Amino acid sequence: MMGNLKPLEIVLIIAVILLLFGAKKLPDMARSLGKSARILKSEAKAMKKDDEPAATTDAAADPAAQQATARTIQAAPGDVTSSRPVSEAKPTTQS
Repeated sequence: MMGNLKPLEIVLIIAVILLLFGAKKLPDMARSLGKSARILKSEAKAMKKDDEPAATTDAAADPAAQQATARTIQAAPGDVTSSRPVSEAKPTTQS
């Protein structure tokens, strides 16, 4: 279906997208889509890694070493507010 598009139809689709969302919001949308894809990819790798059995018996014998490394969600460069340990809860404000 996508292979049957003519150049004029592609230009028309891009023009409609620009009219709907505006030129200022498109880079932000692309950036957030890239962040989402990066997080999804890292979580998929982590799930595959969790499914694999431990390669060495030394690591299984030392549970303190396994707990010492905390999983951290990686933020984009310059975005320090979204990088936090996974187990850390978001602070809530009390009235």
